[in-house]
Amino acid sequence: MLAAGRLRCSLPSSAMASAYSAYHGAASGSHFTVTALGRWSSINKPLPREPSRRDPPPLLGALLLIGRAAVEKIKTLHVYDFDNTLFKTPMPNPAVWAGPTIGMLASPDAIASGGWWHDSRILAATGRGLDEEEPRGWEGWWNDTVLELVKLSLKQPDALCVLLTGRSEHSFADLVKRMVASQKLDFHIISLKPKVSPTNQKFGSTMHFKQLFLNALVETYKQASSIKVYEDRPKHTRGFRDFFAEYNRRQVFSPTRGQISAEVVQVADKSTTLDPVVEVAEVQNMLNLHNRELEKPESDGRHKRLRIKKTVFFTSYVINPDDGRKMRQLVDIPADIPHQHLKHHANSILICPRPCPEGILAKVGGMGSKLLWEVTGTACLDNSIWAVRVRPVPSTAAYHTDNPIPLVVLALRKGAKPIDAGKITRWDPVPPGNSFVFETTVGERVLLRVEKDDPQEGEYESLFANRSTKRKHAGDDDWAPRNAHGPHGGRNESRGYHTGRGGRGRGVSHRGHRNYPRGGGRGGRGRGGFQGYRSLDDVDRKNDAGAYSSYVNYDDAFPPLNEAPAPPQAHGSFNQGSADGRAPARNAGGNSADLQTYY
Repeated sequence: MLAAGRLRCSLPSSAMASAYSAYHGAASGSHFTVTALGRWSSINKPLPREPSRRDPPPLLGALLLIGRAAVEKIKTLHVYDFDNTLFKTPMPNPAVWAGPTIGMLASPDAIASGGWWHDSRILAATGRGLDEEEPRGWEGWWNDTVLELVKLSLKQPDALCVLLTGRSEHSFADLVKRMVASQKLDFHIISLKPKVSPTNQKFGSTMHFKQLFLNALVETYKQASSIKVYEDRPKHTRGFRDFFAEYNRRQVFSPTRGQISAEVVQVADKSTTLDPVVEVAEVQNMLNLHNRELEKPESDGRHKRLRIKKTVFFTSYVINPDDGRKMRQLVDIPADIPHQHLKHHANSILICPRPCPEGILAKVGGMGSKLLWEVTGTACLDNSIWAVRVRPVPSTAAYHTDNPIPLVVLALRKGAKPIDAGKITRWDPVPPGNSFVFETTVGERVLLRVEKDDPQEGEYESLFANRSTKRKHAGDDDWAPRNAHGPHGGRNESRGYHTGRGGRGRGVSHRGHRNYPRGGGRGGRGRGGFQGYRSLDDVDRKNDAGAYSSYVNYDDAFPPLNEAPAPPQAHGSFNQGSADGRAPARNAGGNSADLQTYY
């Protein structure tokens, strides 16, 4: 009390009034206070701040000095993005889904629950799932370089460390905080996108939200001379650099705190994918919820029932990757061919394009059947196609290939087609000791699609994305052998060509056969093909022309993790776990199909 008395006497009444007025003016007349900035945060953690308005006036002078020191000690601001910057966020897997479906999953409008980026269960399914990953801190799923930078920022006494993500605060705050806490990352601020800003502003985009936050951050901590922002998306990196350039330009003509040294660090994309079976299960659950929403009386009628379908590009004897690498070592591919001009294969022996007819499938033993093969020769055609010739083991084993002789395409130069490997006539014998025997498994090259559920569509018709290619199944009798190849006579019955409208066979036309070298034709990837997922926040909204265009939206379309609705009734189930020992998938249904068979 004595010290306070001296302090009170040492301040003239006019100075005290001025200080008091300035303090309360800053609190009530400005949005840029530590209290206001704290409203952006999803954690209840005190920030380096000015004194509280509730403190008694006799101590105001001292508290002003202490508060100013607390705020002024922050000299640098470190802001980290979450998805694919700090954390290796699972993305829709292009090896599982057709390109148009990836756009649909990312769109906030196509699925009633909001899709991939609005359903917290997708993020919670990372790795072995929330229950197993949380105790082990999601080990292996962090960008280790950025993780170490965050830890260094937290140890720096003059740095304020912020986690800033466009994820919905309502749906993801609980999960993101648990993930961060599992690594003991004690951020000063964790800011997810709320429905409106603390000043009741609506966000036009995730970039708009982040720029409003960054403006509040630098205006609150005016003594900070520098800011670093870590971001993985080039589009957002450019946006932040433009924002700070414009901010510093304004400070020249209308200063509010002075210019700030801003560095936006472009982080290498660290995106990953879920276990394929888990991913399909989670998408199926989203579709189940979507279809259930349509049954409610308040449904707006904008959406249609959806289901998962598959596109089969070809059926083949699938080769183990290790055996494929051994095969490629048998041929000399020129080292001067640019990497982008060379495509490696060595993964299959073609049985037939598109789905395999039941008759041929029975002859090769059915899906999943095993067969041994031996490499007998190598060849190179026009310095563009490298292949090996193979034969079954034993030589009397029944088999079927779509080529005149069984072969494996190892690599293709840009412009070459796998079908041209059938033109090879000269094969060089494999040197003694280099030949080896390998095992194959009968399987399909499949991509999945999410499309409208058409009750009138047959199971076979659903295998084709392009409706114009769908043909009514005419039976196995339409499949006649072209020729008997090699010493095995009729054992290798190659698929015949069919003529006339009645002889197309099981959904395969001449065009379908020719399109096989291009990856199965248009049917599997849609008109535009898969162009790659553009960014996390820039999800797609379907435009009037029916295409998905870039649009940013993080509406709270799905409840947070701890408010998830009861799981839908299951009409089918998955086998427990996966080949790599990851967590078993949840029961899922809707199509009455076992999604395990898609892999």
